[in-house]
Amino acid sequence: MCGITGIFDTRDRRPVNRALLEAMNLAQFHRGPDEGGVHLEPGLGLAHRRLSIIDLSSGRQPLFNEDGSVAVTYNGEIYNFAELTEELKAAGHRFRTHCDTEVIVHAWEQWGADCVRRFRGMFAFAVWDRNRGTLFLARDRLGIKPLYYALLPDGLCLFASELKALMVHPHLPRELDPRGVDDYFAYGYVPEPRTVYQSVRKLPPGHTLTLRHGAPPAEPREYWDVPFAPHAALDEAEAAEELVTRLREAVRIRLVAEVPLGAFLSGGVDSSAVVALMAGLGDAPVNTCAIGFNVPRYDESVFAARVAEHCHTRHRTRQVDPDDFGLLDRLAELYDEPFADSSALPTYRVCELARQEVTVALSGDGGDENLAGYRRYRFHAAEERWRGLMPGALRRPLFGALARAYPKADWAPRVLRAKATFQALARDAVEGYFHSVAVVRDEQRNRLYSEAFRRQLDGYHPVSVLRHHAARAPTEDPVSLAQYLDLKTYLPGDILTKVDRASMAHALEVRVPILDHPLVEWISGLPSQMKLRGGEGKYLFKKAMEPYLPQDILYRRKQGFAVPLDQWFRGPLAGRLEETLLGERMGDCGLFNPDTLRHLVEAHTSGRRDYSAPLWSLFMFEAFLRRNEGS
Repeated sequence: MCGITGIFDTRDRRPVNRALLEAMNLAQFHRGPDEGGVHLEPGLGLAHRRLSIIDLSSGRQPLFNEDGSVAVTYNGEIYNFAELTEELKAAGHRFRTHCDTEVIVHAWEQWGADCVRRFRGMFAFAVWDRNRGTLFLARDRLGIKPLYYALLPDGLCLFASELKALMVHPHLPRELDPRGVDDYFAYGYVPEPRTVYQSVRKLPPGHTLTLRHGAPPAEPREYWDVPFAPHAALDEAEAAEELVTRLREAVRIRLVAEVPLGAFLSGGVDSSAVVALMAGLGDAPVNTCAIGFNVPRYDESVFAARVAEHCHTRHRTRQVDPDDFGLLDRLAELYDEPFADSSALPTYRVCELARQEVTVALSGDGGDENLAGYRRYRFHAAEERWRGLMPGALRRPLFGALARAYPKADWAPRVLRAKATFQALARDAVEGYFHSVAVVRDEQRNRLYSEAFRRQLDGYHPVSVLRHHAARAPTEDPVSLAQYLDLKTYLPGDILTKVDRASMAHALEVRVPILDHPLVEWISGLPSQMKLRGGEGKYLFKKAMEPYLPQDILYRRKQGFAVPLDQWFRGPLAGRLEETLLGERMGDCGLFNPDTLRHLVEAHTSGRRDYSAPLWSLFMFEAFLRRNEGS
């Protein structure tokens, strides 16, 4: 796994500052500590940091074709590179290495922009073709690997694996994007393609971007989408067998490495399934690792140990103090943008633990989005059934009035929170789903923001992110639509971002077999009743894995990778919380209402309300502001 960066002149062929490009590259040293490379020519600079995984001796980048006219800087793994190599050799291409990087160069020569459709894997890369005067940027289908870019006022285009590399450039505008800020507080992250800065964008998953000297910058072009195309009739037993066959193949092709390899094992269904199939594909015990907490409410290590024993793995567990908040400042450094998923803390620790033994780890990420594992899918499907019983013209005023009249009961189970239920039923499907995933909901955000910041938003609402995707969704099934929205937003923006930055901080490559794109395509075509049935998420997946895993692992209550935020903010972090959110930095930035900040802090620390989610979002935003002061 690696880091890439570059500078391209869209207007002319002005010389690129080598020292500046090297400084941008050095900002991503952690992504590739094994070696670095830089290539310069008029109007172009490419740079690379390498973490050696395959062909350790000859995979240096930027890498060129035979005559030096095509170069690539690349981050990722292409798992079908051996097959593509043979196909390209048969077409007359000559290879000098045995690494997957060289496949990209020759695939570009052979198929041009359509080369990305041939690649099976995770990737973000830039190909420079001198003869065509073209720079071609691409990101993998699901967004496993990141790619940021910015077009400067002087016509220079910057790109990099991480935002911190772009921030090295002295002429990058630093103005915050009000919509990006609002998106952050709504979702807990900034969804693609926006960032927290007006001048920087993320290349969306499944997209490419083509740039040429002397031509206006093109818009990103989509080359893939999750199809949700229904299969021909397939009974449950056949579907279960094929699911295992496809997942086993996805795991198998991710076991190719010339460095130590292992897996994360939380004890949940997804990681346990990956480990079980890994164990069946080799003779040596699988290296597995897990994080444990000394508070039973948050500890899954006993389940991970049960799976490790069942699969005969070489297992290690690290006990983490639930008050492991010493990483707070480190998170702001890692994620560059504000990022409010608190499970980034244990994710960092499990990556740290894994790197002590292995360089590559397989994970179960993507299972919930792909196989309908989140409980919110069940709630959304139920709400949609209720919405279907009454026209929107009647439903909105009726349930809106009931929501206003009914008391709020945050302490109750969701099915008993009548106010929240009435609010959801008063909305349409997309609004309702937004309401279910929002970290800081509409009323709270309105109170949180200053009047001046609300004016800057000019009527913007973060639900427009979901509406954009919903309008293009290839399905109308409620569960499938919710999955599609998560695959477009939450998966790349939160889950995959969290794992990429935490793993790369330790120079650890993480591979995600459940997000093998042929597998994702096939699963999307299954009827939603095979994914969610009778309130049981991942129904078919669990049935399919019954021969491989114990029943108490497959059918236990979903736990998640949580940390005790509510307790932290009433205990060891209470003083720091007050100092942080009520201090000068948050007051002077002009974004927030000081009275609301004080109410959130006092109501939570006194125990009257649980505001841990919005407080954590604010806490991490302040860390972002502090880190970026003067930049």
